[in-house]
Amino acid sequence: MFSRSDPEGSIAAAAERCSNWGRWGADDVRGTMNFLTPDKRIQAASLIRRGVSFSLSQSFDANGPQKGWRRRTNPVHTMLDTGTDAAAGVQGFPHGIGGADDVISMPLQCSTQWDGLGHIFDHGVAWNGRPAGEVVTSLGDTRTGIETVADVIAGRGVLLDFGDLPDGFAITAEHLDALAVKEGVEIGRGDIVLVRTGQLARARRDGWGDYAGGPAPGLSFTTADWLHSREIAAIATDTWGFEVRPNEFDDAFQPLHQVVIPHIGLFVGEMWDLDALAADCASDGVHEFWLTAAPLPITGAVGSPVNPIAVK
Repeated sequence: MFSRSDPEGSIAAAAERCSNWGRWGADDVRGTMNFLTPDKRIQAASLIRRGVSFSLSQSFDANGPQKGWRRRTNPVHTMLDTGTDAAAGVQGFPHGIGGADDVISMPLQCSTQWDGLGHIFDHGVAWNGRPAGEVVTSLGDTRTGIETVADVIAGRGVLLDFGDLPDGFAITAEHLDALAVKEGVEIGRGDIVLVRTGQLARARRDGWGDYAGGPAPGLSFTTADWLHSREIAAIATDTWGFEVRPNEFDDAFQPLHQVVIPHIGLFVGEMWDLDALAADCASDGVHEFWLTAAPLPITGAVGSPVNPIAVK
């Protein structure tokens, strides 16, 4: 239990209970991805039975959820060369060849994405106890950049589908365990857990509204111990911020992030599109699958867009 009026004390206590600092050595840069070992991938590969696949990414375009908070905007896609240019013969290529080229400008965490280990600090301290100012500088994340896990995030995925939770609903460890039992899955070391709240489906139906940063269902602060003890590799949700909003303290901002990223070393995915996968899981009763979700290896990035692929 925690005191709603004492976020500092509650965060500090949870951080101490759930710390993985030093667990994989002083130089570790992968955090909980260390749980996702080759033998876990071999086991997960056996989950591919039907060969059907699902993209778990939203579209990356100007119609996304962002409203400019902390300079987060939706992607801007611009053509550099077009078929019109080729037809007009202005591209300067020989023997009639023409082409198209384009560029995109966007924050790396504006749509379906991973939070890297350099994304969140606790009182100026980053993952594994390193000083935040030495880890992430104007040059980027010099230690735990997202490129350090570009070859790692592939293994067993488990979907916990809560259906359609109301905004502000706090998902507890008891909720997670009860749903896992109902779905007939066990969650353990090296798993990538996907939590569907139904909020993205509502936003698509009713409009984005305050999807980006507003009230949302999500994980309770009290799940920090569950996330630590289950030894999962990562967790992702269909919401903007993974944890319940408004947060459970009277005056706080994303307190669960402050524990799970710099102390547990957990990778957090946000704004994943789990709807089509959920429909298939409901149809065949199978809520586990092969999942690959590699970030773009952008050197020094503290997060990355991702197109996760689930295969059943």
